[in-house]
Amino acid sequence: MFGTFMSTLDSSIVNIALPTIRRELGAGDSVEWIVLCYLLTTTSTLLIMGKISDRVGRRTLYITGFCVFVLGSLLCGLAWNLWSLVGFRVLQGLGASMIYAVGPAIIGDTFAPQERGQAMGLMGSIVAAGSSAGPVIGGFLLGKFGWSSIFFVNVPIGLLAIWRAWTILPESPKVTNQRFDMAGAGLFLIGVTTLLTGLDFGPEPAYGWDNPLVVALLTTGAVLLLLFLLWERRVREPMLQLSLFRIWPYTSAILAAFCGFVASGGNLFIIPFFLQQLLGLPPERAGMILLAGPVTLSLIAPLGGYLSSRVSTRWLSSTGLLITACGYFAFSFLDTDWGWQDVVWRSSLVSLGFGLFQSPNSSSALNAAPITQRGIASSMIAFMRNLGFVVGIAMAAAVWYSTRNRWALAHDASPESTEAQLLGMHNAYLIMSGLVLTGALISFLRGKLTSPVSRPIQAENTIS
Repeated sequence: MFGTFMSTLDSSIVNIALPTIRRELGAGDSVEWIVLCYLLTTTSTLLIMGKISDRVGRRTLYITGFCVFVLGSLLCGLAWNLWSLVGFRVLQGLGASMIYAVGPAIIGDTFAPQERGQAMGLMGSIVAAGSSAGPVIGGFLLGKFGWSSIFFVNVPIGLLAIWRAWTILPESPKVTNQRFDMAGAGLFLIGVTTLLTGLDFGPEPAYGWDNPLVVALLTTGAVLLLLFLLWERRVREPMLQLSLFRIWPYTSAILAAFCGFVASGGNLFIIPFFLQQLLGLPPERAGMILLAGPVTLSLIAPLGGYLSSRVSTRWLSSTGLLITACGYFAFSFLDTDWGWQDVVWRSSLVSLGFGLFQSPNSSSALNAAPITQRGIASSMIAFMRNLGFVVGIAMAAAVWYSTRNRWALAHDASPESTEAQLLGMHNAYLIMSGLVLTGALISFLRGKLTSPVSRPIQAENTIS
């Protein structure tokens, strides 16, 4: 929980400092790489870290991740220009990837299957707490001590966490007698990085989806990931055991999660623009309104975990996604006469449903995965979250921009007009609703787990 809070806090605390960093370092529009490089690093290395944790042990990789994260934070605070900061953020992202990848697996090793839902529910509260505390803590540190302080604050806290992790965490199982799939890891790393970079650049007005660079990035990424899958089918000891996806309760859990996180990414992209551009709210008040979602999630996630040991995951998670879909559908009626209450209750409804879904769903995925593959299974959950956010942002931007541009062209109006903006946002929320409904259907069709976690995928895998 401590590591998850630090990693999540760092993801959200940097955003509020971007205008200051841009001004003081003279970064210009390239300041977005401070966030983008961190996201790309964590997402593209999650599965690799999960595989490494199966080989070296979760405890070893988790403590190493903390050490790398603390070192990266220290160097970020000492950065002298934009690109030194970007480089040190990559190092920080590697540490965060180790923490993200093995956190759920440590829970899987520590708790019995019937207890994992409650543990994952507490983890969900910590994720929400980190997301909501980031802007608040970041704003205080930024105002009092400058932008470097948002990185320096991780150092003493991280050192304390390393000491406690070293003292408390038990040794975890290790998979021996396997080679590391370097070729597969390379294909996956480069493929995900190029694909996500293309998805990030596509909605930008400076590029566009038909820009040759964007097309090249998306095509290269897709081809490399296809080659990765083909390679994993042929190599004797693959990085990602594709037979893991023949376990339908596991596959349905991560597909349902992906649908939910795509919608979450789209909502996180659009709602700040609606509050500040169309409702004309100042950033401070918009930030307070946006706290409704994380606060609700932090309260409901433990309840979802508690219910997961008493109610079938199939029903609980599916019901949660149905509630979330209703929240997004309610957002599709957004209008300029809305008050803060109209946004708060819809955000709370979305988070209420997601809190009931997320913990039981993640617990179900871990319970379905064989113990020899729990590290890679855990990292796949985190990978789907990050990938979903990136795809969701790109999807929402594409729907919003294309809809408003078509309407403006047909009505001889400006794309920035209120009517064009509202129509684009309306369509984006309708698509989010459809995605979450699809996730609810997948979740409902997951079936029952008949032979939990003890089943090995390959007979030659041994556990020391």
